[in-house]
Amino acid sequence: MPLYESVFIVRQDVTAAQVDALADSFAKIVDENGGNIQRREYWGLRSLSYRVKKNRKGHYVLFNLDAPPASIQEMERNMRLNEDVLRYMTIRIEKLREEPSPIMQGKGDRERERADRTGRGGPRGRDDSRFGDRDNRDRDRDRDRDRDGRDRDRDNKDGPSGRDSSDSDTKSED
Repeated sequence: MPLYESVFIVRQDVTAAQVDALADSFAKIVDENGGNIQRREYWGLRSLSYRVKKNRKGHYVLFNLDAPPASIQEMERNMRLNEDVLRYMTIRIEKLREEPSPIMQGKGDRERERADRTGRGGPRGRDDSRFGDRDNRDRDRDRDRDRDGRDRDRDNKDGPSGRDSSDSDTKSED
């Protein structure tokens, strides 16, 4: 039988349990028509590249199928009829992968990165080594310097309104 890879996206407001039940129903359709599912992966709730039917996120599910074309057509027909399915795509492949999909492999990498960041200092676990040994006062002082290297505070005694601060004090007393 031909081998297929199918990915479908379910609306964001559907729960993960409902997505699992929906995937079970599609798997049952494939089984009833003489095919079988070699692998099933739930990729989780992920952001979409653009809004699809007013949804910004969607639950992604991957099937690796060993099925006749008739069962694939029936599964896709049911996906079209189901209002919860935003998009789907099924492609024919030469052989099935033995290892997990690249999306599932990437999830482990992100978890390891999160664990690495928890031990670091800085805001929200970020490493502030990009600033070297300088502290916040040095960064603020550098930001306040003009292009020619003069300090704004010494050269500009005018306040933010452009008037001398001593003039504003005398006018408020009058």
